[in-house]
Amino acid sequence: MTMTFNVAPAAANSDNNGTTNLEKAILAAIAEARNTCEQNGDGSPNCAVAWDIVEELQAEKSHQQQAQKRKNSLESFCDLHPEALECLIYDV
Repeated sequence: MTMTFNVAPAAANSDNNGTTNLEKAILAAIAEARNTCEQNGDGSPNCAVAWDIVEELQAEKSHQQQAQKRKNSLESFCDLHPEALECLIYDV
């Protein structure tokens, strides 16, 4: 069993409901893991791999959420207004 998920940063990939591609990938991985474990048994290597994928996706979501929390007020302002004088970066 091989699963590949292409997941971009969550902030750039949300739909109207606020669901990100990463959240969709987690839900799909959970469904796949349940299906795999049902077919191969709870103790099978494929079942363990499927749940490892779910765990990795959840860890990535957590890392992205923590990265967003670390922004200071200037960084948040510059995300919204990149053209502002305070946000311009000059090469010297």
